[in-house]
Amino acid sequence: QVQLVESGGGLVQPGGSLRLSCAVSGFNLEYYAIGWFRQAPGKEREGVACLGSSDGSTYYSDSVKGRFTISRDNAKNTMYLQMNSLKPEDTAVYYCVADPDFAAVVAGMALNWGQGTQVTVSS
Repeated sequence: QVQLVESGGGLVQPGGSLRLSCAVSGFNLEYYAIGWFRQAPGKEREGVACLGSSDGSTYYSDSVKGRFTISRDNAKNTMYLQMNSLKPEDTAVYYCVADPDFAAVVAGMALNWGQGTQVTVSS
């Protein structure tokens, strides 16, 4: 059974850091492109960061470039999103995604999605 389970969300003050994790089961993450998306109340879903399976292709939205880093540990079948210098506008539910096709991940058309984890940036 395919499962993507996010963890690591929570409440953090502006300027703080969080690391989101996404544990994957049911397929070998090594052969999949991965990504993180987010959706804030009343706003459209936004692609935050994406990483290809083997060639190192990356995508970061302008809003997080230089602050967020996507990574993977294929041995643990887990992906991560390191978020630094967090701002109140980063508040959203964050979703991890995976698909064999990098372009599909970037386009928000990935086959596999997690259930989401809430990140709240507030003082």
